[in-house]
Amino acid sequence: MAEPYKFELVSPERLLISEDVESVVIPGTDGEMTVMANHAPVMSTIKPGVVVVKPFSGGEQKYVVFGGFVDILPDGCTLLAESAIPVADIDRQDLARRIEAAREDVGDAKDDDARTKAEAYLAQLTTMEGVIATGA
Repeated sequence: MAEPYKFELVSPERLLISEDVESVVIPGTDGEMTVMANHAPVMSTIKPGVVVVKPFSGGEQKYVVFGGFVDILPDGCTLLAESAIPVADIDRQDLARRIEAAREDVGDAKDDDARTKAEAYLAQLTTMEGVIATGA
């Protein structure tokens, strides 16, 4: 059986979760990470996506995050998100606005590097929109 460890999800607005969990799936910029107790220390940036939390008490909780970074230690994990909300509370109009703004950023890009970054962010948002739409 998995060991419990402390997980905190923090956004600038509030502390969304602080409890013992079994595991957390985090959308790292280099790929998804499943974090459990005794994980090797890692600090990573995160991309927009869905964080899946499995509390030690059972069940599953999902949160949409819009970037940030995560600090993983063997006895705990803290995710500092630029913005985060429970999937159940997602404002689909807000997500649509973010997608439209990202499309404009692609069109307004001044060079290839800026365009590449804007296209990557747009792809992440549209993928997230699909995940939320399917309830995954």
